[in-house]
Amino acid sequence: MPPKSKRLINSDYHAKVDVKLDLMDIPHSALVCRALSSETRLQILYALIERSMTVSQLAEYFYLPISSMSGHIRILEEAGLVTAISNPGVRGTKKVCGISAASVNLDFFAHKKKAPVQKASVYVSIPVGNYSSCEVTPPCGLASSNLYLYQEDSPYGFYMPDHVHASLIWLTRGFLEYQFPNEALTRARPSRLQFSFEICSEAPGYDNNWPSDIDLELNGHLVTTLHIKGDYGGRRGVYNPSWWEDSASQYGDYIILDITRGGCYIGSQKVSSETIESLGLTEGYAFTFRLTVSERKDQGGGMNLFGKHFGDYDQDIVMKVEYE
Repeated sequence: MPPKSKRLINSDYHAKVDVKLDLMDIPHSALVCRALSSETRLQILYALIERSMTVSQLAEYFYLPISSMSGHIRILEEAGLVTAISNPGVRGTKKVCGISAASVNLDFFAHKKKAPVQKASVYVSIPVGNYSSCEVTPPCGLASSNLYLYQEDSPYGFYMPDHVHASLIWLTRGFLEYQFPNEALTRARPSRLQFSFEICSEAPGYDNNWPSDIDLELNGHLVTTLHIKGDYGGRRGVYNPSWWEDSASQYGDYIILDITRGGCYIGSQKVSSETIESLGLTEGYAFTFRLTVSERKDQGGGMNLFGKHFGDYDQDIVMKVEYE
């Protein structure tokens, strides 16, 4: 309690701030705790709850020298518990002191409750030529950014060591399968897994009206069937090398597959209820990504898979991992 009763300066009550301390900011916490460690300073806070006073009035109120009271006010002000505002008067400028804090709370576990820093997304790019398994029916072929990697329409080229350099692959029937490492899926809990690639059907030369259904499988699970409208040409692909013929396939559809906890989506359309967990993508060290041409007699069929240096998108098959 204040030591004696005196007439104080009237002051309207305003909402005060709650001072929240935690052990992640030791200097600030120590500053506030030091201000509260004095009985005199606690009594000053008590006195200022209802009324503001000048430093000289507080000194008289507590029977203290003005220099001592100034020291107490400075410590309380540095801690953010009071304010001292200069107020011009007849006999010079005086500092009017008022309380600025409503409460002080030191939460020892506050740093544990803070939201973690958002973990950066991870990208893994697999060159289209770096497939781990395949099955091919001609017409077919592979091309790097510089040349055809083997004679056209011969499946033998798909098993030659230099197939890893392919930037464009085409086939009429069969599949291409890739191994994606899943290490990025085990670093933290992923919220979204995304695959992006460029693909079209396979016609003699090109044919914009040459539909093909291509199955996309992950870890042996059919996720969706891509309904491709044609083998696109009539203009050059943005990134096609200069030696590539104008009469050949030029570009494809850009496919983005998102896998979330709610299922699999292409754009806003849900294509499957499979999730990262149900597909078993975190098991072992890798999982498979397979593109298979569905055999339908009423369609032209086939596929062209574009990588870097071909088509409209300068990329291979890209996996993006986003975290919670």
